[in-house]
Order: sequence, then structure tokens, then C-alpha cells
Amino acid sequence: MAYMSDIEIAQSVEMKPITEIAKVANIPEKYLEQYGKYKAKLDLSLLNDENKKDGKLILVTAITPTPAGEGKTTTTIGLADGLKRIGKSVSVALREPSLGPVFGVKGGAAGGGWAQVVPMEDINLHFTGDFHAIGAANNLLAAMLDNHIYQGNSLNIDPRRITWKRCVDMNDRQLRFVTDGLGGRVNGVPREDGYDITVASEIMAVLCLSKSITDLKQRLANIIVGYTYDEQPVTCGQLKAEGAMTALLKDALKPNLVQTLEGTPAFVHGGPFANIAHGCNSVTATRMAMKLSDYAITEAGFGADLGAEKFLDIKCRFAGLTPSAVVIVATVRALKMHGGLAKTELNNENLEALEAGIPNLLRHVSNIKNVYKLPSVVAVNRFPTDTDAEINLVIEKCKELGVNVVLSTVWAEGGRGGEALAHEVVRLCEEEKGDFTFCYDDEDSLEEKIEKIVTKVYGGDGVNFLPAAKKQLDTLKKLGFDKCPVCMAKTQYSFSDDMTKLGAPTGFTVTVKNVKISAGAGFVVVLTGDIMTMPGLPKVPAAEKIDVDENGKITGLF
Repeated sequence: MAYMSDIEIAQSVEMKPITEIAKVANIPEKYLEQYGKYKAKLDLSLLNDENKKDGKLILVTAITPTPAGEGKTTTTIGLADGLKRIGKSVSVALREPSLGPVFGVKGGAAGGGWAQVVPMEDINLHFTGDFHAIGAANNLLAAMLDNHIYQGNSLNIDPRRITWKRCVDMNDRQLRFVTDGLGGRVNGVPREDGYDITVASEIMAVLCLSKSITDLKQRLANIIVGYTYDEQPVTCGQLKAEGAMTALLKDALKPNLVQTLEGTPAFVHGGPFANIAHGCNSVTATRMAMKLSDYAITEAGFGADLGAEKFLDIKCRFAGLTPSAVVIVATVRALKMHGGLAKTELNNENLEALEAGIPNLLRHVSNIKNVYKLPSVVAVNRFPTDTDAEINLVIEKCKELGVNVVLSTVWAEGGRGGEALAHEVVRLCEEEKGDFTFCYDDEDSLEEKIEKIVTKVYGGDGVNFLPAAKKQLDTLKKLGFDKCPVCMAKTQYSFSDDMTKLGAPTGFTVTVKNVKISAGAGFVVVLTGDIMTMPGLPKVPAAEKIDVDENGKITGLF
């Protein structure tokens, strides 16, 4: 068979009307708000009106990512389709893609091969307008903040200590640092400013953690936008912006319903950055998936040291969720890179490099088992270039060490390639009871929380707090934020804060440079390196290959 791109595969499958998908999920029509034939939003009252017992929650995470790719979303979707094929009631809950990566390096984020959510063009582009609403709310707050200063500054805000940035959902390095308010007195107050990409906005994290419109409004009011001349925090609530912002976000708070290529209900909603925010889809979408299905499959961004840690320590803590099982996705290609092989050499069989990279996988498995005390299975996501010898080596090494492992071929075979994984997930849920434990306690100090993550999850020796970070930690304690969870901002490419340390490094310390509060989201962000909140485009952006014909058919998206 000739090779087909992801978008060609997606366009080759006939989608079912979204009303049929709603029936599969037992969603009464009165809760369905259609956005065309194949997309819908769901009224939040469904969560209160539905009496069914919550289904089991399965988290899909991965080894430390490499440029070779792991296929976490693809595995999540394929597992859901595999569960459907073996007769289970199932739905999948995913994040929405950001336009920035779609037009940049990464491409779309709707799965791949024969394990995708559709309509993939819509999901990867404007979808139902959620990100536009988040950007509008973010920038309304920025406009009201600068207007307050221009109109007399009764709150005594120090323009040099404004922390709130404007945002746009595009990779645009030109906007990272700007000077605005130029052009004389009538055009604003000149100051240094900058833009984040929309998914890095605190409003994205707030939306994804909010349980209701009331909760959303209160969280928005709590957002700290800057500090006064006498170093007191200034909130969105003091600017009286939260009501108008909530009005912009009221529809964006509702989960989106779409489908997989095989007709499995899919909730695609929200998309916070996984290295500076918590990297999971919305609480409302996850809860809806659990309420409507016996098995709810969800994922968390990047490797288990970032995505799974934040899913478990932040999202599950806030939302009262307890996963029944965890799937850890690994690929031969990524393991060979962790074993020291260059990306250009990955298509060649290399058992030595593969074996050298396996400790990265084992540390993630150990964390899920020993830190969080949850049942888990490794899904080896097969690529066409993987040899039988390489696949067998990973499986043998895992089994030698007592690690549960299943081969997944969902990229090539869709749900059929996920049936073995589906059977194992069902077994884990039914036979192996976890004893879910957080990595740290609410009552731990902020320093203790950070140190526990670094030593227990990353495998580091300890933490080096720079003077600026120590001062910021003292300030946050005085302001009453010391009981918040911590959200670690670090490179996704290593357990350490040095992206060149691949595999399972030891003997390192993590340096904390800065600490800031996301008071609306309810967590403290701990910055361990130069984390980019406004990416740039590559020399040859993916956007150059995207086109649309006279009939409106899009090509080149992924």
C-alpha cells in the first residue's frame, strides 16, 4: 500500500455525525450544542444531572521525549479504540493543539496514522474557538491593566513590576520582548512588555482547572497581574475585570466532543503548556469522560517526570481524581537516542544503543510504581523502521526486570493494534489495586515540595536555590501561598535541568532560578532554566507546506 500522510488517512475515513457519537456516549440531545456536523460542545449541567458511577481513569504518559517522537497521543487514541473493539464502554480525553506548533516544527496534535481524532483539520486549526476566547480574555485583562495606569493609577501599580503579558496563539519570537505605550501622552504609558503564546497564559491553566463558571470567575479574580510600589500584589479582581473575562470564556469552559477514526467519543478540551503549566486537558472534560464511560483514557504532556507528575500532584489533587492504571509509552527510536545514537542513525538497527537507553524507561516505571504506587504497563509503540530484534530486546529486558510490557501497533493498525494493550489495561484495573500516593504533602514547605520532586522523581541529589529564588519563596510564604502545589518548569528532554543529560542521569542537582505564583491556577511555578513561553518558527516552518484547494480541502497539515 502506498504511504499515506496523517491528513490523507483522516480524510479517507467517513466521519459519523456528531449526534451519533453523542448517542454512543449516552449523551441526551438537550446537552449537545452542535458546531457544524462533526463537532459539539457539551453543557456543564450534564455533570450534575448524570447519576452514573464514574468510570475508571487511565493515564497515558511516556519516557523522556526526544526529537524522534514517542506517539503518546497516538497510543492514547489507539488504546481507546482497542478498548471499544473488545466491547468496553470507553471515551478519550485529550488536549487541544496550539496553532503555534501546528505551523512551526511539531505539526498537529490529533494523533497519527490510523489512530487519530477527527475532523483533524478543524481540531488543529480554529476548532470551536476556545483558544481565541482565552487570548481575548488574556488581552482584555492586559488592556484594563494598562488603562488603569493611564487613567491615574489609583491602585499605585509599579509599571516596572507588571507580570501580566499579552498573548497570541502563534510562534512569533519578534514579540518576546517589546516596548509599548509609545507615541506621546495620549497613547499610553511607555513600558517594557512582552507576549506569551496563548497556551502559556495563566488563563489556559485556570480554564483547565475550573469546575464551573463560579469557580472560573473566582480563579480569574485571584490572578496576580503585578505589584505596587510598596510591593503588594495587584489582582485581576482589583481591576474589576473577572466578570467580563468570564463572559468571554463561558462557552470555552464547555468540553468539546469529537470522534476517533473508529467512532470512539473523544473530549478534546484545553491545552496548557506541559513545561510551564500542568500539561493536561480540562478537569471538566476528564470528569465528563469518566461520567459517560466505564473507561476514560487521558494523557499528560511530555515525559512522566513532567506530565504525569503534574497530572498526579496538581490535577488529581485539585479535582479529587484517582487513576486506576498508567500506560508508559516508549519507542525503540527514542530509547536509542537516550542510548547515545544520533537522530540521523535511528533507522539502523543498533541493539547496543537501545540497551543503553532502557534505564530512562525503567526510571519512569519505577516512579509510577514506587513514588505514586499505581499499577502500570509499558506500551512499546512500534515504528515501521523498528526491527524484530530491537522490539524483542526491549520486551525481554523489561520482563527480566519484572516490568509489565505490551507491543502496540496502533499507528499502522488503529484499534486492532491496541487490543493487546486494552486487555492488559482492563486486567490492571480489575486485578491490581493501586495505593495512590502524592509525591509530596500539602503541608510540606515549598522548598520541601521542590526537593521531593527533584530527589524522588528526577533522581537528582538535591536543589540549588539561587538568591533571587530564595527571596521570592520568602515573599510567597508571607503572602500565604506556601501550601500551594508546585509546578516545575524545566526542560522536557532530560530528568535533570540540563537538556544534554539523556538517559537516566545521576549525581546532579537542579538549580532553581526564579519562583512565581499563578494564584488563579492555584500553583507556584518553579523555573529551573530558560523556559520559552513564546516559541519561534524554524527556518522552514510547517506552514510552508500547508495549502487549501478551490473546494476548501486542506493539504500538508501533517
